[in-house]
Amino acid sequence: MKAIILAGGKGVRLLPYTTFFPKPLVPIKEKPILDIILRQLVSYGFDDITISVGHLAELIEAYFEKSDIKKEAKLTYVKEDKPLGTAGSLSLVKDLDETVLVMNGDILTTIDYQKLVRFHRKSKSALTIASFSRSLQVDLGVMEIGKNMRLTNYIEKPVKNFDVSMGIYVYEPKAVSYIIPDKYLDFPTLVHRLLKAGEKVSAFPFKGYWRDIGRHDDYALAQEEYTKIKTKLFKG
Repeated sequence: MKAIILAGGKGVRLLPYTTFFPKPLVPIKEKPILDIILRQLVSYGFDDITISVGHLAELIEAYFEKSDIKKEAKLTYVKEDKPLGTAGSLSLVKDLDETVLVMNGDILTTIDYQKLVRFHRKSKSALTIASFSRSLQVDLGVMEIGKNMRLTNYIEKPVKNFDVSMGIYVYEPKAVSYIIPDKYLDFPTLVHRLLKAGEKVSAFPFKGYWRDIGRHDDYALAQEEYTKIKTKLFKG
C-alpha cells in the first residue's frame, strides 16, 4: 500500500524547538515523531512511502539515510520549491493511480490504518477524513441576545463538541485529479471543491488516542502519554 507523509511545514507554533529542527524530527521520548509514524505505517503493511519535504528537508533525508526502515519500505522524497499547501504538494508525487493514505508528519495516534482504508473503500468515497470528537470550553459566560438587545439566556462556560479532522486522509485518484499541478491548494479548499462538484467525501470516526503535537501544550502531553500508548501504536 502507498502512503504520503506531509512533512514540509515550518512548525512555527513549536518555536523555539523548530528553529534548528524540522517539526517532524522533534522527538517523542527517544525517537523523532516522523520515525514513529514510519514504523507504524510499515507495521500496517505500507511498503511504498513518500515524504513531502520543504523546510530543513536535508535534515530529514539525512536522518533516514541509514535507517533500517529502508529495508522494509521504499522511501522516496518530493520537495516543494515553493509552498504548495497541504493538498497542492500531492501534485509532486508521481503515479498516484491507486488508493493512497495521506497524513501529516506530526501526529501521534493509535488509529488502525488498515481499518481506515477498508472503511474508505467500502464507502466508495473520493476522499475519507479520519475524525475525532473534541470538546472545547468557552471560559466565559455566554449571552444569548434577542430583539432590542434583550437577554434570552445566559450560559456559564459552555462546552461545545466538534468532529475535527485528525490530519489523516485516504484519497482516490479521482480526488487527486482536482489538484492543479504547481498551484497552491490547501486541504480545506480541496474539500470544498470536491463537495461542490458532487463528489462523495466521508468521515471515519475514531475514538482511540490522538494527539497533534503542533502546539506546545499537546507536545508536552504527548511526551507524558507516550509510554502508556507505545505498545498500541503498532500492528501486531
